[in-house]
Amino acid sequence: MTQVTPPVGRDLAAAPSGDGRADVPRVYRLPGVYAPQGDTALLLASLAREELRAGARSLDLCTGTGVVAVASALRGARATAVDVSRAAVTAARLNALRHRCRVRLFRGDLEAPVAHERFDLITVNPPYVPCEDPALPARGPRRAWDAGTDGRLLLDRVCARVPRLLTPSGTLLVVQSSLSDVTATLDGLRRAGLRARVADRRVQPFGPVMSSREDWFAARGLVPPGTRTEDLVVIRASRA
Repeated sequence: MTQVTPPVGRDLAAAPSGDGRADVPRVYRLPGVYAPQGDTALLLASLAREELRAGARSLDLCTGTGVVAVASALRGARATAVDVSRAAVTAARLNALRHRCRVRLFRGDLEAPVAHERFDLITVNPPYVPCEDPALPARGPRRAWDAGTDGRLLLDRVCARVPRLLTPSGTLLVVQSSLSDVTATLDGLRRAGLRARVADRRVQPFGPVMSSREDWFAARGLVPPGTRTEDLVVIRASRA
């Protein structure tokens, strides 16, 4: 078990939360669970800028270590988190206990365990990295990032199915890479009846996984040859 801190950077450290603080929990990570990285930090920064009243119902899908759910709970939300990985659910439970906050946890496929509930805030950091395999991995660490040849196997499902879980005034925050077609996410959420826009953006160098696929990305036309950076974006969507 490894203790990690999300790589907050200057942007996150300066981001105001509902009570004027940007809470960035230190978390434990079990083997095989996605380590909080730049996308996690960007999502936490966007979360910190959202008004989140005490008692609001929050949902974090693809929760991993549970760091985003814990951040919501620390601000007084009634937090729920879901992940398909048993190890991730265990890690999220440990991190909620560590921070003495309550997070309701489910193991399941995306929104399935809470499909009949409604939430004021939904956060999602789904697998979105394009890969040669057209199917989602059934097991192993790649399950945390691989998402089909266009990186959209989870993102398209988020666009089609998650908006119905929002309350009339609810907000959805989704983080993804520019390599997995930001416009398709915006269009998909708009078709679902939401107003959607890019709320935050950050350029970061390719990590080990992305670097190992640099030539394949270029051959697929996802990036110009020689590109070694990606744009991470947070898309904010709401009915109002």
